[in-house]
Amino acid sequence: MTLWHGRLSGGMAEVVMDYSTSLDYDRILAFDDLTGSRAHIRGLGRGGLLTTEETVALQTGLDQVEQELTDGTFTFAPDDEDIHTSIERRVTELAGEVGAKLHTGRSRNDQIATDLRLYAKRELVLVAADVVALCEVLLERAREAGEAYLPGYTHLQRAQPVLLAHHLLAHGWALLRDVDRLLATVVRLDVSPLGAGALAGSSLPLDPDGVADDLGFGSRFENSLDAVSDRDFVAEALFDLALLGVHLSRIGEELVLWTTDEFGFATFDDAFATGSSMLPQKKNPDVAELARGKSGRLIGNLTGLLATLKGLPLSYNRDLQEDKEPLFDSVVQSHRALVALSGVWATLAFHTDRMQEAANGSAVAAVDLAEWLVEQGMPFRQAHAVVGGLVSDSIDRRVPLAELVEAHPALGPEAVSLLAPGVAVTRRTTPGGAGPAAVKIQLERFATRVAVDRGRVDPKG
Repeated sequence: MTLWHGRLSGGMAEVVMDYSTSLDYDRILAFDDLTGSRAHIRGLGRGGLLTTEETVALQTGLDQVEQELTDGTFTFAPDDEDIHTSIERRVTELAGEVGAKLHTGRSRNDQIATDLRLYAKRELVLVAADVVALCEVLLERAREAGEAYLPGYTHLQRAQPVLLAHHLLAHGWALLRDVDRLLATVVRLDVSPLGAGALAGSSLPLDPDGVADDLGFGSRFENSLDAVSDRDFVAEALFDLALLGVHLSRIGEELVLWTTDEFGFATFDDAFATGSSMLPQKKNPDVAELARGKSGRLIGNLTGLLATLKGLPLSYNRDLQEDKEPLFDSVVQSHRALVALSGVWATLAFHTDRMQEAANGSAVAAVDLAEWLVEQGMPFRQAHAVVGGLVSDSIDRRVPLAELVEAHPALGPEAVSLLAPGVAVTRRTTPGGAGPAAVKIQLERFATRVAVDRGRVDPKG
């Protein structure tokens, strides 16, 4: 029996049922639906729409459904279209005629929107907690890195040496912005749609404010049309997760590069690598590659939902059923990526000798030569041209840059000392820069911020 059998005669065509059912994936909302239904029943009781006995009977039915779902004994019926229908059907079986009052003053439109907001409030905070956990790993590895340094790159060409800690924290700061975005989205979606009904509210004495407070929402809806049609929060969540995925993809790309023989900057722990079915010598960075590859999936989930939303009139349209699968998928994939990458970073072996060897080439100190000339009074553009000419001459004539620097009248032996291994990275003194003093301050600030964010995502932790 459908929820609208009074209006339409006969049953739904099997092909329509197959096409429209969402039970395969929206059953993940079962416990959120139970939570929303309990609050709705209490609201009906406060409005005098249910007697105390009826309220108890429905609550008891919901409790039994929860137990069956928890222990795996809940049986779905062939004509259960979605998790909401399944629960209402079973409560009616358990409670009898009073079960028909469960849906009083409520539409699946505001019911679904409520369930999804409850899910998003919880899961986005859990994803943010996983991001903080990865930041904690990066912080620990940055502390361990000490004075180790490696080349910093632009255009994937060696540019300037930077402390390894500085490089790791660059990823960390980006991830902390992801935490901010996720938690800001949670604040905006913290609005209860229950009481909006199908689209226009109800003539019954409902209690949207009390129900919103009962469910722990920050407020209730202001406009019933908006309440049942709004999926901004899903789009925002998918954007947050897609950008998080882009940041994880960048991390994955660097891990792939760093662990090649050509770079040789790091080696994966065996537990976080794979081998080859054919090539015995291989140790493959599959976790990093999946982090890179799945970012496309997260971006696709976002763009797919935006394409769905762009042509919809107010208020609810069945197209909105397509909001759930991309959100559920993006949440699951983000959880998995964050946990796996935290394990990778915690166990990754750094080869700091190889890093420093790559950063000790004299050319990566070229800007230090130019800045030294600036300190002597030469305009920067002129200094840039002088040093650029020496680098070009060194390459063309295959003469060590140090020899040319020592022989140059504007430079000489004092400037040659800037090319010594490990010197250039110590000269980065500006706040937020890659030198030792600045990085020491940065580590303290990052640690403070991570601790604050740990409290934001886990107030009891």
